[in-house]
Amino acid sequence: MAGSAGRSAVAPLVPVSRRKVEPIVINRLSKYFGRTRAVNNLSFTVEPGRVTGFLGPNGAGKTTTLRVLVGLAAPTAGTATFGRQPYVDLLHPQQTVGCVLEANFHPGRTGRNHLRVLAATAGVGEDRVDELLELVGLTDMARRPASSYSLGMRQRLALAGALLGDPDYLILDEPANALDPEGTRWLRAFLRNFASQGRTVLMSSHLLHEVGATADDIVVINDGRLVKKTKMADLDLQGTSRVRVSNIDRAERALAELNTTVRRGTDEQGPYLRISSQDTYVIGATLFNANVAVFELTRERYELEEQFFEMLKGNDRPGRRRSA
Repeated sequence: MAGSAGRSAVAPLVPVSRRKVEPIVINRLSKYFGRTRAVNNLSFTVEPGRVTGFLGPNGAGKTTTLRVLVGLAAPTAGTATFGRQPYVDLLHPQQTVGCVLEANFHPGRTGRNHLRVLAATAGVGEDRVDELLELVGLTDMARRPASSYSLGMRQRLALAGALLGDPDYLILDEPANALDPEGTRWLRAFLRNFASQGRTVLMSSHLLHEVGATADDIVVINDGRLVKKTKMADLDLQGTSRVRVSNIDRAERALAELNTTVRRGTDEQGPYLRISSQDTYVIGATLFNANVAVFELTRERYELEEQFFEMLKGNDRPGRRRSA
């Protein structure tokens, strides 16, 4: 991320929030557009003090759910609330919820003037505008028209706008879209810092590796329904090893004594075994002692992408893995 924000450590913008932050509660939410069902009896809770990744394939209902949550669409049935309050009943919405669903701006307005307009409705002064421009690394571009900004710069300007009221909740739709690696790293650190203050982040994204590096929890939906809600720490993302051998039956029996999971697989290079361990020394020694020749022994990573597709398919197929 350009500017000083990208060069400095992420520090809290403000002291820890004095307000008690309630969970976001999606309760039996349904939304129809005519006869098209976008969200179907969806329920989940987003806890404060955590970053929650909101995942699903295109058309799953993620954006519709977020739009209902922030009052841009009315639910057909059910509720989407901050604690017990819907967005439309919040007394000071900009001081409670910061939201980025689209990065659209008046084409002739500078980045700074865009924030100044929003600052008036948020009840904050120009010092806050300048503070946020510095935070997101747009100080040098602040007096240029927003129409001249790259997509990544627009994302940063939109985030600055969402933060003007010092909110307790951040609702973000694809926040890392078009950010460069430095900007993505900065955003990750910022969101973690924001949540560490007891506040709440709900972010949708198709960048699964980034969600895996940022989120504490994930909510996965498909066809408007809940597929899974879980903590990242509870996912089976530990490393595995892949081995190709001269005798797969003998190797499988030998490795079973290691008290680890051993699965067979086949790809374009032929059969292999996948072992839920990255201790290649022990694996190799076990096979040597069993008089099994090893043709390949490779450590692998099992990432959120694989778990995501397994959730959608609803089975235990291992999925693709990458060699380390």
